[in-house]
Amino acid sequence: MSDEVKRRQAWEEKFNTERVKQTLDAQRERMKQRYDAATVMLCLMEEKTKQVLDQAGVHTVLYVPYLDYARQLFRLSRQRGISGSSAVLAAQVLLEKWAARGMNPDVLATIRTQVFDIAAPTP
Repeated sequence: MSDEVKRRQAWEEKFNTERVKQTLDAQRERMKQRYDAATVMLCLMEEKTKQVLDQAGVHTVLYVPYLDYARQLFRLSRQRGISGSSAVLAAQVLLEKWAARGMNPDVLATIRTQVFDIAAPTP
């Protein structure tokens, strides 16, 4: 049997759609619960961010880029294996990225500290 035939057969066995469906069906409820919990946390974070933007007097037209910045911080805060000074530095990089795009660094820093409780990096 040629290598091509073996590879094709192995692929067919590995990607049996019935087996994939059974695996996903078994995991679906846990996946849904994790998604629901993450969605609730994301919505709460966006509401807190909007409150910060409102208090800072940011025009509603500019909410979208600030919310994008907050969503990136949200993703960063949920990553496993990143915390402490690594998280602080990664958050600072995001702040500088969005400041370079024209967002107010003071407002970005307020979102970082008040919504995510990530301190400013120490020099």
